Amino acid sequence: MDTDKEEFLKEFGADYGYPNGPKTIDEIRATEFKRLDGLVYLDHAGATLYSELQMEAVFKDLATSVYGNPHSQSDSSSATCDLMREARQQVLDFFNASPKDYKCIFTSGATAALKLVGEAFPWSRQSSFMYTMENHNSVLGIREYALGQGAAAFAIDIEEAVQHVVSRSTVVPVRVSQHQIQRRSETRFREKEPTGDTYNLFAFPSECNFSGLRFSLDLVKIIKEDSEKILEGSPICKGCWMVLIDAAKGCATEPLDLSKHPADFVVISFYKLFGYPTGLGALIARNDAAKLLKKDYFSGGTVAASIADIDFVKRREGVEELFEDGTTSFLSIASLRHGFKILNSLTISSISRHTASLTMYVRKTLLALRHDNGASVCTVYGSDSLKVSCHEWGPIVSFNLKRPDRSWFGYREVEKLASLSEIQLRTGCFCNPGACAKYLDLSHSDLLSNVEAGHVCWDDYDVVNGKPTGAVRVSFGYMSTYEDAKKFIDFVRSSFVSLPNQTGCGYHFREMSIPFPDEGLGSRLLAGSFYLNSITIYPIKSCAGFSTESWPLSNTGLGYDREWLLKSLTGEILTQKKVPEMCLISTYIDLHQGILFVESPRCKERLQINLKSDSYNGSGEEICFRGQRYEGQGYNNEVNIWFSHAVGQPCCLLRCSMSTSYYLNKSRSVGMCRDGQSRLNFSNEAQFLLISKESVSDLNNRLSSNVKKGSFGVPVEASPMTFRPNLVISGGEPYAEDGWRNLKIGDNKFTSLGGCNRCQMINLVHKAGQVQKSNEPLATLASYRRSKGKILFGILLRYEIDDGVEQEPESLLQVGQEIHANSF
Repeated sequence: MDTDKEEFLKEFGADYGYPNGPKTIDEIRATEFKRLDGLVYLDHAGATLYSELQMEAVFKDLATSVYGNPHSQSDSSSATCDLMREARQQVLDFFNASPKDYKCIFTSGATAALKLVGEAFPWSRQSSFMYTMENHNSVLGIREYALGQGAAAFAIDIEEAVQHVVSRSTVVPVRVSQHQIQRRSETRFREKEPTGDTYNLFAFPSECNFSGLRFSLDLVKIIKEDSEKILEGSPICKGCWMVLIDAAKGCATEPLDLSKHPADFVVISFYKLFGYPTGLGALIARNDAAKLLKKDYFSGGTVAASIADIDFVKRREGVEELFEDGTTSFLSIASLRHGFKILNSLTISSISRHTASLTMYVRKTLLALRHDNGASVCTVYGSDSLKVSCHEWGPIVSFNLKRPDRSWFGYREVEKLASLSEIQLRTGCFCNPGACAKYLDLSHSDLLSNVEAGHVCWDDYDVVNGKPTGAVRVSFGYMSTYEDAKKFIDFVRSSFVSLPNQTGCGYHFREMSIPFPDEGLGSRLLAGSFYLNSITIYPIKSCAGFSTESWPLSNTGLGYDREWLLKSLTGEILTQKKVPEMCLISTYIDLHQGILFVESPRCKERLQINLKSDSYNGSGEEICFRGQRYEGQGYNNEVNIWFSHAVGQPCCLLRCSMSTSYYLNKSRSVGMCRDGQSRLNFSNEAQFLLISKESVSDLNNRLSSNVKKGSFGVPVEASPMTFRPNLVISGGEPYAEDGWRNLKIGDNKFTSLGGCNRCQMINLVHKAGQVQKSNEPLATLASYRRSKGKILFGILLRYEIDDGVEQEPESLLQVGQEIHANSF
């Protein structure tokens, strides 16, 4: 055992690893999670993992039992009804809820349960929907139902966990900060006393899925009994308050005790508890609260009788039957007992202590990290000094990382590098915009300007105007190990902590200062001669290209380069990232015949496509691609069937027509890296990508010296074609191209647009007609070619045409031409 683990066990050994359980954590991982070998999974707040033994039990159950539709009276249906009854009781037992007080309504997930409450709640113009800022979007969505019925809606912050004196005779344990009241314009608030049947709803999470802070469940009693005192006499707080708890995240390690904290509604998703099944959740509703929910729609299973041709329906009286529309997911419900068996065998208290030990270790270690100049590396969101109504942490650590100069690393850079290290984590705002804005200190103005800049959920705009737009989150599950946490910490140290660069002494991350074209590199990198070594054209986007000795230039780059693309029937543009088999489609253009030849190992016949524009047989179609709009020309059904066979899914071939193209956003959004001054076909960023053979050779030396191995047990060696360049040059020193502002090839002029940001595409390995994935060469490039959040290799070029005149057809690039850098 290494000394680091020994230190960890000294501090956390009593809680870590289920020392008194049926299996230790090492035994659990060895027997039930063999598929995690070499992989670190740290997104249990998003979805925890199912046990292999759990799934074996599920499959055995389904293979040996017959479960029929529960809306029948056959023996198989009766067996299903019995099983569902047992499952409901098991869910109630998990929350220590008596069936006399609560009912378990199965839904398609926590979101569907929240939607059910929002739709059926008895809103009125006197109602209020109050919610904590730290809430999932699925909770915030209830606001639409409330506002639509004329109710008020407002967010609150729970500011203190100390006793707050409201008056001489009243002391309550929290203080609430109320945000602005929201009302729809057509239902403006009117001052009047609510009637006795006015109902309000308060929603909060048992655990914030952004920071991991657990809210005090005493809020249930406080809001139900002291709401007017908490809100200090606000007129909108009158009436009966009901409480909804989003327990989807929190209950995996700290389930509610509803006998002590009698919330009216609790929502859960079972995949958050034990990984499987997905698409199944529950609404746990107090019987008296459930009776207040009003439902318009009826369906199979929810009615006792109905008549088709007159307005008559008699609904079922049972709460579960009334709200479970249609046939429930009874086979998924049948699997719940196998998941609960896992949790019960370990016990929730042991799981909570185990995950807490890993969380505290990671939190403390991240906070202690320092750069060589003493600057803190990590900002962790939420701390023990923060005064909120919570009593402990859930197994979540959310944070952002800083450079030595205190600028931010983008969270997408962290996620990208973590993936290369076989670490799976989560980044962004985690569908919790209130917590995100609160912890990142983003004002309404910041949020709106981010949206105007083009930032939306799940995009790559991770830092806008110098501020992070989201965070990095790691979260732990019952099967997480010290080794998972240690590998993650080592990854952060080696990738983001700057220490004195002493050979053989610890970690020594240094972000490269790769020069951009306007900076230059001086005469040292310009020494020697450079020649054009190869020319490659890629007629169809993401398909294989072909090399040639000479090729004509056009105002879009190399003639016919990326002039075609494949589009799915749903409108998605196909690329190798999603359809790796596209690299097996080979192309060749014969300029004399005016034909594009296409071949695929999946198709017997070679396809021939006439280059003349009058060869189109399909209709025109508008294409939006990377912020630009094109008019695309389609082909006949025979061509589309050929490509559908070649890629293994229905698709169509479209050809670019640049005459009607224009930028959708002429100001170019923040973070947009596409060349907006050139005329482009379907290339991602620029007209040309240039790669140096010397730079590739240096990369291969690093791959070899690091003894890097691909995931298939063979040494990785990159070729220039790994990077899908248009132009490969030779001569000079490695990376001399980084400092070029411009260059001439023959008499043709090109402007450098800077380095090309590399992605996982370069890790695809083509072997024996198959496409396989490795972590190299991107992982090695990340170790020495990172600059400002990007991994750069090769440079992007724009073809310069004097005075905007169309280039003559005889303007050619030829292999062997000399290259003159920084020459105009």
